[in-house]
Amino acid sequence: MAYNPYTLENKTILITGASSGIGRATAIEASKLGANVIITGRNEERLFKTFNMLEGNCNSKIVADLSNDEGINKILAFVSGKKLNGLVANAGISRPLPVNFVTREKINEIFPTNLESQILLFTSLLKNKILENGSSSVFTSSINGVMGGEKAECLYCATKGALSGFVKSACLDLAPKGIRVNCVCPGMIKTEILANGTITLDQLEENAKSYPLKRHGKPEEVAWAIIYLLSDASSFITGTNLVIDGGISNKM
Repeated sequence: MAYNPYTLENKTILITGASSGIGRATAIEASKLGANVIITGRNEERLFKTFNMLEGNCNSKIVADLSNDEGINKILAFVSGKKLNGLVANAGISRPLPVNFVTREKINEIFPTNLESQILLFTSLLKNKILENGSSSVFTSSINGVMGGEKAECLYCATKGALSGFVKSACLDLAPKGIRVNCVCPGMIKTEILANGTITLDQLEENAKSYPLKRHGKPEEVAWAIIYLLSDASSFITGTNLVIDGGISNKM
């Protein structure tokens, strides 16, 4: 076999939010590099589509909504008795909202999915000794909330900024066990979220021009960065926020 420091051979990786976008791309690319992939998401039809795109014969899927304890417990029951070498906490939603329209109801809509569920799943896997010593976990944050903000996205930015702060402390607690914790912080990525009608094609094209590389990112470009952080090639990296944004944050 050719030398490959980025291989995921003999690693079992749990990926949330795998029914589309970055999560789907990460699952596919991880399976290509030899990982046994466990994917989860809320939409059964789209999750099944992802599953059929995976390589290898030791992959599995579980439909679960991580925004509540029932969904988290369903995943814990599914992986009970297994040993995970990696977690990709990728589930998330975006709800454009100007700051003067923030309410407790709106906070309770986005924070459970984007922040609370990611942290609670991670800590539950730790408490149940499912995440192995020496494992690597990667959270999907964003340049919004870390490098800068975005108009009418105050709650989204708040959840992403909190995730990025969380890994900085969690990595210190877990370093004695060799467990690494990192974030990826993408800029604008071409995913299904961009096709939901809140941003027009003309607006997207104009926004892309503001990027130094004159385009938005692709899901697989974020997936490759996540795979780097999952692999042994990044064994001396923990507590970091890896920016993947085509250079746009240098203009913020």
